[in-house]
Amino acid sequence: MSSWSTLLLLPYKSPAIPPSRFFLPSPALQKPPLLPNLRRKPRLSRLVTPPDAMSAQGALSEALALIRSSPPTWKSAVFSNLLIFVAGSPILVAGLSASGIVAAFLLGTLTWRAFGPSGFLLVAAYFVIGTGATKVKMAQKEAQGVAEKRKGRRGPGSVIGSSAAGCVCAFLSIFGIGGGAFSHLWLLGFIASFCTKLSDTVSSEIGKAYGKTTYLVTNFKVVPRGTEGAVSLEGTIAGILASVLLASASFLLGQINAPEAIICVAASQIANIGESIIGAAFQEKEGFRWLNNDAVNIINISMGSILAVLMQQAIVPNL
Repeated sequence: MSSWSTLLLLPYKSPAIPPSRFFLPSPALQKPPLLPNLRRKPRLSRLVTPPDAMSAQGALSEALALIRSSPPTWKSAVFSNLLIFVAGSPILVAGLSASGIVAAFLLGTLTWRAFGPSGFLLVAAYFVIGTGATKVKMAQKEAQGVAEKRKGRRGPGSVIGSSAAGCVCAFLSIFGIGGGAFSHLWLLGFIASFCTKLSDTVSSEIGKAYGKTTYLVTNFKVVPRGTEGAVSLEGTIAGILASVLLASASFLLGQINAPEAIICVAASQIANIGESIIGAAFQEKEGFRWLNNDAVNIINISMGSILAVLMQQAIVPNL
């Protein structure tokens, strides 16, 4: 037998493997590694609002509640009026002197207290439209000597003269004179007074700017533009449209109905004719020096207010 055959028949013994410090035990004997606690912390159900944000949110909510107060209070009237005056200061400065702004602030506060936001909006519309008409062709009016003083910036006398009747109606409403039966009449008189004054302002200013022929209503004598008591076709049409616009706004705001809106327009035109007659016949004449433009304005708007109330009582109940 050859040597190779002898080697193949001998039993095989695997060589011993020396232990090693790098020898890893079987996975079954390994302990699981210690894992960190990965459990999530419970979330808050809602975000925590910082104290400053909470206080600001509370102040805003309180301010909105104050503005929406119904019925309005003196506090809500002053606060709301202050916010609007600050926001609209550029327009106010363009149309009023410093003392005129103070007078307008008192008027706005009284209006808001008596008739709420809709009444205030009516007065604001009157101011914006009236100021715009006053600024029309200002250079031409100044050259002709018929422009309002201070480039149309009106003072406290003009504010009071334009709103005296409306203020009386506001006070009558606030103090409940006549009870609930008269509350709507005071609102109607308030609206009619501003329709009358806006019509007068627009007709006068547009007449000064565009009137081709200006004449006195007492004798139809042709006179220069800007003459007290003088009227023109262009100015008259513009004044009627202005009163229609303001009366329509009151109707859309739900303050008056359609017949009452027509009454406000009619009363304003009758009052303006009366104002032109007074201006032509008496204003600043001998013995009537006290009858200046502001006094005539008070008479004018008072006539418009009273006429509207009387016409409403005579016409509307029968409709």
